[in-house]
Amino acid sequence: MMTTFKDRQDAGQNLAQALSGYRDTGALVLAIPRGGVEVGYEVARALNAELSLIVTRKLPYPDNPESGFGAIAEDGSVFIYPDATAYLSHTMIQRIMDSQEREIERRIAVLRDRKPLPQMAGRTVILVDDGIAMGSTMRASIALCRNQNAGTIVVAVPVAGERAIREIRPLVDEMVVLESPRFFQAVAQVYDRWYDVSDTEVRAIMEKWSSEQQEQ
Repeated sequence: MMTTFKDRQDAGQNLAQALSGYRDTGALVLAIPRGGVEVGYEVARALNAELSLIVTRKLPYPDNPESGFGAIAEDGSVFIYPDATAYLSHTMIQRIMDSQEREIERRIAVLRDRKPLPQMAGRTVILVDDGIAMGSTMRASIALCRNQNAGTIVVAVPVAGERAIREIRPLVDEMVVLESPRFFQAVAQVYDRWYDVSDTEVRAIMEKWSSEQQEQ
């Protein structure tokens, strides 16, 4: 039977259990906003790890923004699916990338208060999202971590499709996925409560995290 998570908090708590071996190891949890932030918060809290946000954006098709041909991370790392841009001109691709870079800058300002990413050279970095559909944003995030000389890279998500697992697993040191439905259609299918997360909610989670860290 496939597990259904009540919400992202529940998924994060379950994911933290699967990652218990990383507790108290000085790991850095990087959550992908916006959906991955509550999941990442629960993971970092349970593992006594550091938590921050890694801002990566899908590169959407101009005529179908729900679908994308790749992704770009905040350091400029880009992943593009081979042959996925056959009908897009170089000018159009650059325009889309420029647009997403502006959104990345906005999110860094609004969600991370323009703070830089934590140092990750030689560290264990756990990349967390609420799920992986195609996997382009996760691939760009992995590339960023490689560029920052992360010691060990772990991808951890509550759900992912078989294809994404097959393609991403060789790129990292460990991949932890709680559920991979045989008939995978969308990340939302394993959540009882699914909704779009707002900037305000992300900020509230991160402010809660900061407050908790100051109390320790």
